[in-house]
Amino acid sequence: MNANAFITVDRVTFGYDASRTILNEVSLVFPRGKVTAIMGGSGCGKTTLLRLIGGMYRANQGTITFDGRLVDPRDKAGLFALRRRLGMLFQFGALFTDLTVFDNVAFPLREHTNLPEVMIRDVVLMKLNAVGLRGAAQLRISQVSGGMARRIALARAIALDPDLLMYDEPFAGLDPISMGVTANLIRKLNDATGATSLVVSHDVQECFLIVDYAYLLSSQGRVVAHGTPAELQASEHPEVRQFIDGAPDGPVRFHYPSRSLEEDLGLVQ
Repeated sequence: MNANAFITVDRVTFGYDASRTILNEVSLVFPRGKVTAIMGGSGCGKTTLLRLIGGMYRANQGTITFDGRLVDPRDKAGLFALRRRLGMLFQFGALFTDLTVFDNVAFPLREHTNLPEVMIRDVVLMKLNAVGLRGAAQLRISQVSGGMARRIALARAIALDPDLLMYDEPFAGLDPISMGVTANLIRKLNDATGATSLVVSHDVQECFLIVDYAYLLSSQGRVVAHGTPAELQASEHPEVRQFIDGAPDGPVRFHYPSRSLEEDLGLVQ
């Protein structure tokens, strides 16, 4: 066992139902204090992997350990303790639209701590300052842009200073400036706090600028390749090259498996 491993995914197989396997014998190790990317095309199981690590679902086969402790959704007390050490940036923000920016960030502090309001205020303002939005504290969520909402969600994710930060598509829908700011924040927050960060994304350029290591998943839910950004960029593996270069032709097909168009249109006698 890797002594520096914070999260270990060991031969995990998972499907939401019997008709399709999402992850197939996947094994990954996420080192303590590092930023690791989980990359791959849409539908390859990246977000599903985060859900398994967070204990939303139980693997059909294999095990997941969090700081040496088995992740088991049936263990409610253990799961609650695990989630107090975890911060999550959801793919679409998942902000509370009826709360102000301030109250969104304060929510986990009020739910999981006994801090007095004066201390909560100070923590919230510091987290909002870290993402450049202290001045927006009293705005409603309907009054902020999409890029601002993503940064608010990031401030909420780091409110409890978690040991593990999971980012689900943190760059999706952001303009180039917001994307660069968010990428730098992920790296700086990780280095400043000593947290372990998992970044799910298909944005090759931004990920390779900030991560220490990356895994590439195939559409069959398997690990195709892994390594440092430099190692993956130098790879000659056909699927790795197609993903990094964004090539339309290669092992990954654009069309979902089906009968021919002629057959579906009834043109074949």
